[in-house]
Amino acid sequence: MSTLDWSILVLTLLGVMLYGVVRSRKSQSMDDYLLAGRSLPWYHVGLSVMATQASAVTFLSAPGQGFSDGMRFVQFYFGLPLAMVVLSVTFVPIFHKLKIFTAYEYLETRFDARVRTLTAGLFLLQRGLSTGLSIYAPAIILSTILGWNIYWTNLIMGGIVLIYTVFGGTKAISYTHLQQMAIVTFAMVLAGYLTVKLLPDGVGFVDALHVAGKAGRMNLIDLKFDPNSRYNIWSGLIGGFFLQLSYFGTDQSQVGRYLTGESIGQSRLGLLMNGLLKVPMQFLIVLVGVLVFVFYQYNPSPTFFNKQETDKLKEGPYARAYQLAEIKHQNLTSQRQRVVADMQAALQRKDDAAQEAATTSLRETDEALKTVKDDVVKLIKENNPAADTNDVNYVFLRFVLDYLPHGLIGLLIAVIFSASMGSIAAAYSSLASTTVVDVYKRLYNHDGDDAHYLTVSRWATIGWGVFCIVVAQFANQFGSMIEAVNILGSLFYGVILGVFVVAFYVKSIGGAATFWAAIIAEILVILSWHFELTAFLWLNVIGCLLVVGIAWVLQRLIRA
Repeated sequence: MSTLDWSILVLTLLGVMLYGVVRSRKSQSMDDYLLAGRSLPWYHVGLSVMATQASAVTFLSAPGQGFSDGMRFVQFYFGLPLAMVVLSVTFVPIFHKLKIFTAYEYLETRFDARVRTLTAGLFLLQRGLSTGLSIYAPAIILSTILGWNIYWTNLIMGGIVLIYTVFGGTKAISYTHLQQMAIVTFAMVLAGYLTVKLLPDGVGFVDALHVAGKAGRMNLIDLKFDPNSRYNIWSGLIGGFFLQLSYFGTDQSQVGRYLTGESIGQSRLGLLMNGLLKVPMQFLIVLVGVLVFVFYQYNPSPTFFNKQETDKLKEGPYARAYQLAEIKHQNLTSQRQRVVADMQAALQRKDDAAQEAATTSLRETDEALKTVKDDVVKLIKENNPAADTNDVNYVFLRFVLDYLPHGLIGLLIAVIFSASMGSIAAAYSSLASTTVVDVYKRLYNHDGDDAHYLTVSRWATIGWGVFCIVVAQFANQFGSMIEAVNILGSLFYGVILGVFVVAFYVKSIGGAATFWAAIIAEILVILSWHFELTAFLWLNVIGCLLVVGIAWVLQRLIRA
């Protein structure tokens, strides 16, 4: 990175942080610290909700997902608008009327302390693990750019956000989210535009989409019902609906965002805004990854996108084997460039036979390139057994550093950092608020004053920050970050949602039946994932239905 890049990066991050801290400097009470005094307008709520969900994982891994797997990942979000409507009608008015700090307080009024504590505990475990992944994602950037050790980078990244969160509180987080979303939108649109401009003369945006389609990357809609397929319209609408309903309705990192609304109407408008804008935003981010894929059809691509690992190969005992693999890769990429040029000419001539032949050749070349990459991955594993051999998270970053102009590099790095800061800070805050309100205040100290609970909240934030940083040290074992985060969520969100569904809609079921149903359902969900009985999105549906069904049966047995 150049001096210009570093200047833009530092100034952008400092501007966002200072603005948030200045705007929240009057926060003194626990209500201010955890829920911004319940005083924010709808657009604040909507952008804060979006920014909390859009972590660095989104901007690192989602383009890589588009590069390697095409547009079908967008189907994951198709259930989100419907979930926002359901939340606005049911969850929001109940939470607002009860004047609660966390979603789990409601469960004690409906059931008992056991159900509240269990559900809060499931959230704390899931969110703590997911936040560790969110710390690791931006740490990849620093370690790749500067050659820093990834473990020290995790410590620095998580520590900086921790300091900011401890002193700023929720109001600072919400204000910084406004700037973050503006920067994110501008930078990603600009990145997509420049990617198209880097294509050869005569190849425009529409031509790029045609090439991507022939290569199987414009697979936006998959109508086939297949429980083992991770991304199709049914898993997105049904499984995605249950996941998003649980995430936004029961995850304190999101509930805490819309509880900051100054009224029920403002919170509802914020959620509906998120439902309308999130899918187009995610479409844009994944499309940028697809455009990067098209760019590499016309230009040489790295054999493996994680440059740190390939540099180690060049200097180690497998240097000769890697050199031979590089030669094979270069020959195949040259062949791919010729095939894509033939395809482009056939598309312009509207020659269907030539298009079909070029498509077949392109896919054969891609398969040969995958074989070479698999050979390189084997070498990396032999050279460094602890290496991260999934390079999906490095695709977009490598492209940015290699091809985009200076200045924009710094801006895009700032986008990833600022998104990370927002989502990690919101997660720290939600972990602290749940710990203090649902565990400490409920079980240990009922009679403390506001200043005492504010101090405990800050210490809880520090404790969870340390835990999340420790998790980040092992995050390179999880593969694609964006899939890992969603898999973690699916292991817990369905069960948590099931508890709230029973609470809201099945008044005949009591606390004892719900408590044991949640424990049994969680065990069954984990077993289903372990034995790969279905794609992970369906775990949200399974978990929710299991809780409702088992609780209904147990309630009948208890009455009998």
